Amino acid sequence: MHIAVAGNIGSGKTTLTRLLAKHYSWSPHYEDVDDNPYLNDFYEDMQRWSFNLQIYFLNSRFSQIVEIRRKGEAVIQDRTIYEDAHIFAPNLHSMGLMSTRDFDNYTNLFNLMSSLIQPPDLLIYLRATVPTLVNQIQKRGREYEKTIRIDYLQRLNERYEAWIESYKMGNQLIVEVDNLNFSENPADLRSIINRIDALLYGLF
Repeated sequence: MHIAVAGNIGSGKTTLTRLLAKHYSWSPHYEDVDDNPYLNDFYEDMQRWSFNLQIYFLNSRFSQIVEIRRKGEAVIQDRTIYEDAHIFAPNLHSMGLMSTRDFDNYTNLFNLMSSLIQPPDLLIYLRATVPTLVNQIQKRGREYEKTIRIDYLQRLNERYEAWIESYKMGNQLIVEVDNLNFSENPADLRSIINRIDALLYGLF
């Protein structure tokens, strides 16, 4: 079983992935942030490093999916390969931060990779407004995220909404993050778990 958690920067993907992995005894696969050699450079000069960063993430997530299918374990994944291709790379291209040549190259590579993989059995989308995202980003205090602009987060949110509305590859669960605190409130986490159980196991 392959579960994936999707959402904008600061929406709580890593936290929910960790909590659900513990509850269900799923094997967690986290986004490669700490060891990413391009992330700091990207936030300092997006135009110079956008293609490098997106190719790194594409390779990392494709490798994760291959490993997930090879092992056949129950896995929960922090962010999907589809978000890179449908949200982050197109956004960089539309903002003039990735050239058309690089974007076309990236898209062709993604199309090849996506033809070789299966989508997750359940996609959990964490929907959050920009103020919530900003608050969460500030709370975790990552140095390289201090330069993220409000309009950048808003553009990503708009693309996320368009993507999730058109997502037809499998079961999806939309979680409204603004009114939840699943990291500290057990009742909020339980409400998400109950909805997951209903989709996966037909309970409730």
